Amino acid sequence: MTSSPSASPAPDAVPAGDPPGPLTALGVVRGLLGRHGVGADARFGQNFLVDAAALRAIVAAADVGAADEVWEVGPGLGTLTRELARRAKRVVAIEFDRRMLPVLQETLGPWSHVEVRPADALQVDFGEAAPDALFVANLPYNVGTAILGRVLSAGRFRRAVVLVQREVGERLAAAAGTPAYGSLSLWVAHHGRARVVRLVPPGAFHPPPKVTSAVVRIDLDRGAQPDDRTFALVRDAFRHRRKTLVANLRAVGLEADRVRGVLEAQGLDPKVRAEALDLAAFRRLAAALGPEVAGG
Repeated sequence: MTSSPSASPAPDAVPAGDPPGPLTALGVVRGLLGRHGVGADARFGQNFLVDAAALRAIVAAADVGAADEVWEVGPGLGTLTRELARRAKRVVAIEFDRRMLPVLQETLGPWSHVEVRPADALQVDFGEAAPDALFVANLPYNVGTAILGRVLSAGRFRRAVVLVQREVGERLAAAAGTPAYGSLSLWVAHHGRARVVRLVPPGAFHPPPKVTSAVVRIDLDRGAQPDDRTFALVRDAFRHRRKTLVANLRAVGLEADRVRGVLEAQGLDPKVRAEALDLAAFRRLAAALGPEVAGG
């Protein structure tokens, strides 16, 4: 089959010679797993997506073009991988579970521009990706945020679209002052702009997980530079969520009067808590506190 993707086929469309059939059909999935004698392994956080609407939402959010290179982690059966391959110039799929390699050989056989790498995503150098590449993945729950951290820090991707546990997705996209907001929200905001695209119920997977999932799109700023001082402050500020910012920073050795003075100079209430401050406010505070902040 040619490596040139078709324009925009429906996700369940199966080109001639594209085995074994639509991978959002539960019967096809069960047959595929049975032939290869494998199943979802909880150790790898595996839950195979079998919902066509959720698959369409991921693909639409990724907005893959014919010239794009796309990286994926945890292709599993190749359900999402095939839809990316239909649209992209090149797909690199990282699979840790070697049991899935024969499955992927069957399901991705027609797609010569898909590279399946047997590797641990926590060890992969995402800096190898082409400039302005895309990252699109149904991330394993147990290591999803760690993988995403490596992807965003690589500085190569212009967009990441991930399927993660709902609570994680809400934290990724949370705004200051909301219950889900925290250090993870700030770290993502440093790298780009995140939004929850769609919630995905447990029944969209085989086997169904015990939690709802979320599709999150992050439009990335590849020019984001490391900011160790700000994020040292963020880490300390969120040490105990119920405590004020002054109390948390005093606990790590900063003088309370000094912190109060800086807060007041910034027009902030000395009793403010970390979850009320956005990234710009943390940057100003880190600059004002200077070398007193760990990592400065």
